[in-house]
Amino acid sequence: MPPLIFKEILSVTMILFAIIDILGTIPIIIDLRRRAGHIQSEKASLAVLALMIAFLFIGNELLDIIGLDIQSFAIAGSIVIFIIAMEMILGARFFKEDDMLPQTVSIVPLAFPLIAGAGTMTTLLSLKSQYQTQNILVGIVINTIIVYLVLKNVKWLEHLLGKSGLNVLRKAFGVILLAIAIKLFRSNSGL
Repeated sequence: MPPLIFKEILSVTMILFAIIDILGTIPIIIDLRRRAGHIQSEKASLAVLALMIAFLFIGNELLDIIGLDIQSFAIAGSIVIFIIAMEMILGARFFKEDDMLPQTVSIVPLAFPLIAGAGTMTTLLSLKSQYQTQNILVGIVINTIIVYLVLKNVKWLEHLLGKSGLNVLRKAFGVILLAIAIKLFRSNSGL
């Protein structure tokens, strides 16, 4: 197994952190907790970890079945990431959340599609085209730990950051995501 590369781990961790946007989703998580009564942090975090690792390893096979190459998927992913970034920056909603709410929100809609959704899956395949798998795995684990800590402490974070603090974080990560989307597009399109 090739050695772990700290710079790659840091890059992957930051990219996934921005696309998962766990801090930006705190208002949604708070709303889900109020409506459902309880969020199982452990269950949701394990589901997120399993989904991301599974897609990292079988995502290419799924693309092969459909007849797509990783560069095409990465370009499509960069467009999705671009749209998500624009949502974060402008405060507009292009993607609509599902209104269905099961008894427990830990898996659906929290783990999937809110945290490990289409943007995250697309990003994982895009990252696979640029970074070594073991470094991506470490980035996934680090982000899962962050997701768990945020879910476990969401009430405290809400009081700490306040509404304006959450808005600033969301916009800052939106700009970072916008730059990431442009980089992914350029590196996979040959421009």
